Amino acid sequence: MRFGIQIVPEDRWQTARVKWRRAEEMGFDHAWTYDHLNWRAFRAKDWFTFVPTLTAAAVETERIGLGVLVASPNLRHPVYLAKEVAAIEDISGGRLILGLGAGAEGFDATMTRRTAWSRRERTERFVEYVRLTDSLLRQPVTTFDGRYYVADEVHSYPLCQQRPRVPFAVAAGGARGMRLAAEYGSYWVTTGEPNRVESAPYEQALPVVRRQVEALEKACVEAGRDPATVARLLVCGPSVGGVLESPAAFSDAVGRFAEAGITDIVVHWPRPSEPYSGKVEILEKVAEDLDRHRNT
Repeated sequence: MRFGIQIVPEDRWQTARVKWRRAEEMGFDHAWTYDHLNWRAFRAKDWFTFVPTLTAAAVETERIGLGVLVASPNLRHPVYLAKEVAAIEDISGGRLILGLGAGAEGFDATMTRRTAWSRRERTERFVEYVRLTDSLLRQPVTTFDGRYYVADEVHSYPLCQQRPRVPFAVAAGGARGMRLAAEYGSYWVTTGEPNRVESAPYEQALPVVRRQVEALEKACVEAGRDPATVARLLVCGPSVGGVLESPAAFSDAVGRFAEAGITDIVVHWPRPSEPYSGKVEILEKVAEDLDRHRNT
């Protein structure tokens, strides 16, 4: 089992830098941030996007993997995303993980367009988004003529330090998304029950996660890929609650989700209020035991 931490990008950097540096010191394998223009209750509060956040985190840290959960078609054309990713990957010395998702409805979906995309269009865009981003990060020159995205002889220099490109963490719940994760993902990402807006005790998520893991493994077999080569990353907090309630709860959750096929668990840095309210002291106690959990 590997462990990550999601840091809500709400703090000015002099405060945020302490969290990123501390996440590395505590021994987490990877640290993540969001990518939205606005998000839920933070719409009228400070909020930063992933590109400057991870750039600063790359300079502030030395070892820990750095990632975004998740970049989506809502905000960036794949050509711009790929150029930004290549820069962060270079600054970090090859530690970047690129999370990709279809994107949700809400502020991001409507602030820059008159009509929100339908679910079908969002899915179709995501398919093109992943395929084009993959090409842009793998090869020096890319030409792509899709229904939604076009790239005309885009030169991608420098190429990624990680080869063949930065690892993708593909968030998926449906059949088409699972196929993308099987074809392109180094990680598959789930938050548990799809479309749930409030967290529930983690025990309730276990049957859902088991079914999702089975669907991923089926998609891998159909794609001709060994399912064991795709890491399974669970983001706790959005719908899976209680994991950081105590060190004992964390230990129990880790064991249960490992049995369900999860290889990576990501928790949120505790905040003083919802969402993700909790105590940093518990996070620190949990971190003291990460090595033991890795070996169980």
